[in-house]
Formats: sequence, structure tokens, C-alpha cells
Amino acid sequence: MNTSDFYYDLPQSLIAQTPAQPRDASRMMVVPAQGAIEHRHFYDVIDYLDEKDVLVVNNTKVIPARLLGETESGGAMEFLLLRRIDADRWETLVKPGKKARIGREIRFGGGLLRARVESVTPDGGRIVRFLYEGVFEQLLDQLGQMPLPPYITEKLEDPSRYQTVYAAQEGSAAAPTAGLHFTQALLDRIRAKGVDIVPVLLHVGLGTFRPVKAQRVEEHHMHSEYYEITPDAAARINAARARGGRIVCVGTTSVRTLESAAKDGIVQPGSGWTDIFITPGYRFNCVDALITNFHLPESTLLMLVSALMGTQRMLEAYRLAVAMQYRFFSFGDAMLLLAQPEKA
Repeated sequence: MNTSDFYYDLPQSLIAQTPAQPRDASRMMVVPAQGAIEHRHFYDVIDYLDEKDVLVVNNTKVIPARLLGETESGGAMEFLLLRRIDADRWETLVKPGKKARIGREIRFGGGLLRARVESVTPDGGRIVRFLYEGVFEQLLDQLGQMPLPPYITEKLEDPSRYQTVYAAQEGSAAAPTAGLHFTQALLDRIRAKGVDIVPVLLHVGLGTFRPVKAQRVEEHHMHSEYYEITPDAAARINAARARGGRIVCVGTTSVRTLESAAKDGIVQPGSGWTDIFITPGYRFNCVDALITNFHLPESTLLMLVSALMGTQRMLEAYRLAVAMQYRFFSFGDAMLLLAQPEKA
């Protein structure tokens, strides 16, 4: 497959700069595997869920992972924390990278926090050791900023809008944005309908930021991200399948979590690192439907949804979304992809 097979033309004006207010007021395109595409609002998602279904959410929490610092000579530097290696060492993205030489120290907050560059990663990132007194998390809360994607250029007035309402476990460098559409009231209505809502965990890392530069899709390598599925979560997801319900994932991160842990259609509990790369031709183990946003052209996320629904079906939906002026990317509108129909 060529990366260019996943290109579509997107006007800059359709890239959402601010989140919908309220969260569930965004538009939602409903795409079945075959037949007519529907146009609803996100609060209508409950109409497409059955009491036998399970809704799988990623309860990761975004940390204030963007740090602005300076070198000993006063040069400005920007760090994005991607992955914690141990108590004080992190994998990071650094700008400008040429100034982040091994052994160099960078100061944040006038020296309240310092970072020493230890090594360079194969992707051009930096492994750094942080030096400080006190509690690192408290310093990060004090000095760090929410790491919004580069295509969002407006200031986010309320940082909580880049967190899901069910965010619980800190560790992500970016939000699992499909979940941003849910309000607590909508989740309560879904539970009242009898739908089980089950949390899993995948800390979103470098893969979110890496474009596909290879001409051939098969030559792209995904960055590893940490995931967890508890025994309780696995049992509840498998029980939904056993009773004839669908597994409805909220976001591509939930899909990658389940598909990393599933075997012969059964989700296994456990934790670890996954670099699963889902592209057309992949045989899904356990995902029947997906709630997601509209993704960047030629991105791994567009490849994943194309694997679920078919590339031509997805590109058809995206062309329609552009024509109907849906809002795109992290703060944009939603899609409900029904790979398998509602079961009687």
C-alpha cells in the first residue's frame, strides 16, 4: 500500500480550533458498513447503543507535558515529555534539537527544575534526566503546559477541555480525543440504558505526533505505548461478546489496546508495551464499532479506521464530511463507525 492512498484534500478552515460547547453538542456522522450515511449530533449516540453492548473507554489522563526552558546561555528550548522511563528519566521531543547536545543542562522556572540530556533516540528524541528538589509531579503542574497538537493555534482557555471527563491515570502526552465528546450526564444515560462502560488504559505517546514519512505504508514503524487491561475489564468485555452484544470502542487508542491483548476473539488481561500498526487487510479480533474523530490525511489513524470500514468507504465519508463542513481533528466532530450491525 502507498501512503498516498490515504490522502484527502482538507481546507485549513475546517480544522477545529476550539472544543464544542457543551461537549456532546458536536456533530456526529454515522457510517454503517453499507447503506446510507446519517448526520446526527453526538448526544444521539445513545440511540445506537444496545443494552447488551459494552462501551470501552481509555481512562488515561494528559499530563502538562510541554515545558519551556532555557540553556545556560539563555537560548529558548521546548520539551515535550513522551514516556517516563523511571522516576527521573523521560523520553522527550526537543526543539530546537541541535541545541540538545548530550551532557547539556536546560533550566525550567529559573532552575526549579533542570534537565540533563543523556542520549539521543533513534527517532531523534532525547532521553533526559530531571534534577530537582521536592516532588516532580508538583513541579510539572507548576511549570508545565497542556501539550496541544501543533494544528491548534488558539489558546485553550480551560485546560480541562483537553481531558475526558473520565480521565484517571496520568501519563499521556496527548488526549484520546474521541472521548472528549462525552459529558458525565450522557454517560449516566448510557449506563441507565444498561450499557456497560469499561475503562482500559493506553498512555498516548510519540505515535500521535509522528507523521508517516515512508512512501510505502509497510515501512512505517509505530512507537511503543504502555497499556493495561485489568482482569475485571477483560471479563466484562468478554461477557458482552458472550451475551451477543457488540464491543464499541471509544477512540483508536481503545481499539489498539484491545487488539494488542485479544486472542481468538477473547480479550486477555495484562499490561505491557504495544506498537501494533493496524492497516487495511488486518483481521480484527474483537471490535464491532468505533467512535472516533476525523483524522489527518495519510495518518496511521486514518489507516486504522480504513482497516475497520474499508478504505474507499472511509474516503467517501471524508469527502462528504468536507463537503458538509464537519469540523476536523482533536476538537472536531465525531464519527460512529458501525463495522457490525446492532445485534438483536
